[in-house]
Amino acid sequence: MKVLYFTRTQSPHDLRFTQALAATEHQVFVLCLEPVVGRQWPGNIVEVEWQGINPNDVEQKLNDQLQWLKVVLENLNPDLVHAGPVQTAAYYTAKVGFHPLVTMSWGSDLMLEADENPFSQFVTNYTLEHTDVLVGDCACVGKKAELFGFANPNYFQFPWGVDLQHFSPVGSASLREKLGWQDKVVLLSNRSFAPLYGVDVLLKAFSSAFAENSNLRLLLYGKGGQESQFRQFMIDHDLENIVYFGGHASLDELPDVYRSADIYLSASHSDGTSVSLMEALASGLPVIVSDIPGNLEWIEEGKQGWLFKDGDTHEFAQKIILASLQLDSLKPMKTGNRALAEQRADWNKNFPVLLKAYETALATVGSHD
Repeated sequence: MKVLYFTRTQSPHDLRFTQALAATEHQVFVLCLEPVVGRQWPGNIVEVEWQGINPNDVEQKLNDQLQWLKVVLENLNPDLVHAGPVQTAAYYTAKVGFHPLVTMSWGSDLMLEADENPFSQFVTNYTLEHTDVLVGDCACVGKKAELFGFANPNYFQFPWGVDLQHFSPVGSASLREKLGWQDKVVLLSNRSFAPLYGVDVLLKAFSSAFAENSNLRLLLYGKGGQESQFRQFMIDHDLENIVYFGGHASLDELPDVYRSADIYLSASHSDGTSVSLMEALASGLPVIVSDIPGNLEWIEEGKQGWLFKDGDTHEFAQKIILASLQLDSLKPMKTGNRALAEQRADWNKNFPVLLKAYETALATVGSHD
């Protein structure tokens, strides 16, 4: 089978998907909205060279760009296109009329962006109307697609999962030792510095909690446009020696980072199944996360950790304080979180669902004639 994997750019998640696809019998090509000549992909996967599409261009120019996409599809002649996010790569594929189309939701594209304005609602509805199979990582994505009229039997759910051998409670925690935080309560945030992920909420909650418990410390990993704002917050609240800015952690660094923490935090305003949450569970960490639908599919109050009302810094701070006072009694929670990851977040077990989605999409060939 010849597969065209159509995405925005080369993100860590794209690399995970294409690495897994490269190990299959399928012939896989990559097409990016933001193309880079000579960029390397896993295995024998090749990125198709073309002009790309700028989603911010006016309608007339976009129509011209869609002609470029038509040419790519005619020349490559793939058996199917795997495209996402919904409002960009999948929408453009739908606009040029290609089938079979496997649309992959990235979570927030349906849970948040779909309702941003009437045009986004139109684009989302159009894409789903022309989608043969929809792939997503949680039940709430499938339910949201149903609200747009998408037929549930054509929704394939699989959490993206993690490598359970790579992310494990067993191993080094050298970062904690390097920082001299062995006797501290160490919290971890590993989300991008963008408004969607609520890191500003997290920092305010941490600052409030630290005022009541000076034994708290924070590992703050991530990059993004809000970094200067967050660094200024540290200065303004005298937290420069209390918060460690780690930047972007490589895949090789991440296991040690998780094991150097006691509790994982996330204040994200929208998520499907968060990969960093899966990594934390696989590492045996208790978690404190916002009560958004994607998190509720994984976290039960007092069982895997704690929940707080999305955006509520006071409740978040109180949950941090509560958890920090219970560290010595959290071993059953840690063991349970690892077991949950083994049961539901195993990438190697979950990935074949995508291949089944491909087979289902191929079976629709001829139904669009």
